[in-house]
Amino acid sequence: MSAPALTSTLHRRISSWFDAQGRDLPWRRPECSPWGILVSEIMLQQTPVVRVLPVWTAWLDRWPSPRDLAAESPAEVIRAWGRLGYPRRALRLQAAAAEIAEAHGNEVPADAAELLALPGVGTYTAAAVACFAFDRPEVVVDTNIRRVHARLVSGRALPEKSLTAAEMALARDLMPEDPDQACRWNASVMELGALVCTARSPQCGQCPVAEVCAWRAAGMPAPHYTPTGQAWAGTDRQVRGAIMALLRESGRVLVADIAARTAEAGTLGAHTPDAAQFERCAAGLVADGLACRDDEGPEPRLSLPG
Repeated sequence: MSAPALTSTLHRRISSWFDAQGRDLPWRRPECSPWGILVSEIMLQQTPVVRVLPVWTAWLDRWPSPRDLAAESPAEVIRAWGRLGYPRRALRLQAAAAEIAEAHGNEVPADAAELLALPGVGTYTAAAVACFAFDRPEVVVDTNIRRVHARLVSGRALPEKSLTAAEMALARDLMPEDPDQACRWNASVMELGALVCTARSPQCGQCPVAEVCAWRAAGMPAPHYTPTGQAWAGTDRQVRGAIMALLRESGRVLVADIAARTAEAGTLGAHTPDAAQFERCAAGLVADGLACRDDEGPEPRLSLPG
């Protein structure tokens, strides 16, 4: 099959599959605002859909526009973020909301370059919001899309460890020329990677383009590197998360009580941090603007900001 014929087949079959099998997610519905789409893209970074859905819904009910979020206290924003992880995203989203309210008349900008200038918005998020909220034919490349491209076209089990210029060039080459089809294509390939062409257990029997997949044609070779998961147990990330859980619950905690209260809550499992790790993690939360430390008075305290 020629390259143009293959590309046309991929466009047609994957988009048709998405029409029939794509999930009905609220940020994909026509009535969803660009603000709702921006919120979803920030929340979905390194966080699965099942965890994002209830938080996203509550967030949009509470803060239906950027100005609403910008006016809230950082403490309430952090509480509402809950256990989505990487809570700095919450503060960056609030900073972006303030910029949108002040500089863009409370309307999310449609241009990818303007989106990229917002706090906490990277290249992927800017392209995704421009595409999914405003039908701009931007090249959207996330981990799922990269994996589908690697298997279908490059014949590899996994994409490179980090995005390469060659992968971006391939993504541009695969984009449909029709702007409307281009945005649908981005969403379709992303969904295929999320539901069928998964990293660990690809469901090739459910794939609409399995018979033209270069990876299958090559005998489904093993990955050219061994993926390593991100450690959690015993790490500073786990300890920071446990401290943030205490702060979300009570708003303030004595530094001397952190060890006992995290042990009581059971949020660290079998891990028992030493005093140096607790101090390091508390200092890191303060440096990131996620907590405030008050050393005045008889005992130092940590609290949520604002």
